[in-house]
Amino acid sequence: MSDIIIGIDLGTTNSEVAVLRDGRPEVLEIDGSRILPSIVGLADDGALLVGQAARNQYALYPERTIRSVKRRMGEDVLLPMGDQSYSPQEVSALILKRLKAAAEAQLGEAVKKAVITVPAYFSDAQRQATRNAGELAGLEVVRIINEPTAAALAYEVNAVEPRTILVYDLGGGTFDCSVVRAGGEITEVLASHGNNHLGGDDFDAKLIEHVVAHLREQHSCDPRENAAAMARITRACEAAKIALSDAPYARIDEEYLLPDRDPPVNLSLEVSRLDYEAMIEGYLDETLEAVHTALKGAELTVTDIDEVVLVGGATRTPAIQRRLEEMLGMQPRAEIDPDLCVAAGAAIQAGVMAGQSTSTVLVDVTPYTFGTSALGEMNGMLYPNCFVPVIRKNTPIPTSKTEAFFTMADGQEAVDVRIYQGEDRDALNNTEIGSFRVEGLSDVPAGNQILMRCDLDLDGILKVTAVEKRTGLEKHIEIDNATARFEAQELGAAKQRLASLIEGDAERVDDAEGGADAEQHREQVQAKALLDKAERLLETASAEDKEDLIDLIEAVRDTLDASDMTGLKRSTDALADLLYYLET
Repeated sequence: MSDIIIGIDLGTTNSEVAVLRDGRPEVLEIDGSRILPSIVGLADDGALLVGQAARNQYALYPERTIRSVKRRMGEDVLLPMGDQSYSPQEVSALILKRLKAAAEAQLGEAVKKAVITVPAYFSDAQRQATRNAGELAGLEVVRIINEPTAAALAYEVNAVEPRTILVYDLGGGTFDCSVVRAGGEITEVLASHGNNHLGGDDFDAKLIEHVVAHLREQHSCDPRENAAAMARITRACEAAKIALSDAPYARIDEEYLLPDRDPPVNLSLEVSRLDYEAMIEGYLDETLEAVHTALKGAELTVTDIDEVVLVGGATRTPAIQRRLEEMLGMQPRAEIDPDLCVAAGAAIQAGVMAGQSTSTVLVDVTPYTFGTSALGEMNGMLYPNCFVPVIRKNTPIPTSKTEAFFTMADGQEAVDVRIYQGEDRDALNNTEIGSFRVEGLSDVPAGNQILMRCDLDLDGILKVTAVEKRTGLEKHIEIDNATARFEAQELGAAKQRLASLIEGDAERVDDAEGGADAEQHREQVQAKALLDKAERLLETASAEDKEDLIDLIEAVRDTLDASDMTGLKRSTDALADLLYYLET
């Protein structure tokens, strides 16, 4: 490989280096990890620390450690580190030099050129400072590209048709939302908005505040007076934040946190995902407002967006994905590691500039959503078979996700766990691939917590485990080839659905026990779903189509109110036909 060009994501919190190999981007390891903390420091003996070692000492020795230098790029300032002070370009150069050395060690040859990414909102002065940092590190910066452009490149390597992509980038220290037009030979940022002082670090700070308040209330002490204790709390809170992306609860346990007190203070605290999401809700609101601002800047609406791409480790927070899906009406894409996709895009750009050909980024993902059923609200009514996704479609595998459920009756002794595969809000419209029963639950009031964990491996084996939280009572099931077996079952289900459409009298197997009441309820639920869809189409329908839509919507509502099942079937069939016509 001659005259290689590397791609670098020089981040506020973390940085990565990647290279294009055999047409595909590969993020390289540095000290056993593909992520290098963007922190520089000096050890006790004056030795230079870059990355994890500098991060480890930051809380104890902030006076000789520099972090978040990216926020100061382009400023005419000096940053103190020990007895000396350095410009932001010099500090950034130390990070880039470490990335360059790691690439050379793994590639076995000297590296002299790089493509470096910057936020879309970076000014000319900030971009020039980034170029200067590269030169100080011994790199010729052949191209500066915007981070959202790099993310779009990673996802749309071989895209021919232009697509409008919303890049939601929430890193450790910054937030950026960009509207990108990608495809063909040009990838262009149409608009961008964000906050360069908002990120996962702020989420950590909320958890730290929560822990400090707990210690002051329970132990009458303030750990903020002890640097070592705060360093331990900070690390524990970051670990808890990460754990809450995949589980409904996380524990923060630090023994002998304050050993000099009498008695010594031990920290033991459980944090729920619901409480954590409430803590950061204001930050999430701010990011969603920025999405609207970016769309307005691009003179586009939600319906103009083809895809949503998640960038930055903080986007693993389930509430972010859920709220974006509710707001934009589509599931965000996150199959490429959100910590690494900007570096991957930089490597693709670097490879193209070096004359290499590119091919689609290959990632092992689950092609289907797996979940269970539970009592919930559907179309304004309580419904016992609402589908609750646990592992979402396009999640990188292997993966493990956990959700919490609650018993509905006092003294409930057992729960039936049914596992479904599919995307429909009604679990009964998805395919049931397994079930089991957990018996011998505690004799406690309603609300007994049952944790359901789904583990999906690379071979498509799905292991589902249900655990009573208070006792640890556990039962599980393994489902082989969960990602492959659906095809045959889906085919059978599709044939059955078609038969019912053609013949009008075929029965669904899973409705057989429900009788006429279950069938009537299903038709009412499906009618309301049709109404929702029709009302959404009203906004874009032509005047003539709108008049027909309104007539049929009123007909369906009238038959629903009158519980006229024969009329309901007739009116919903007519509405379904019209919707099909309008959507084709």
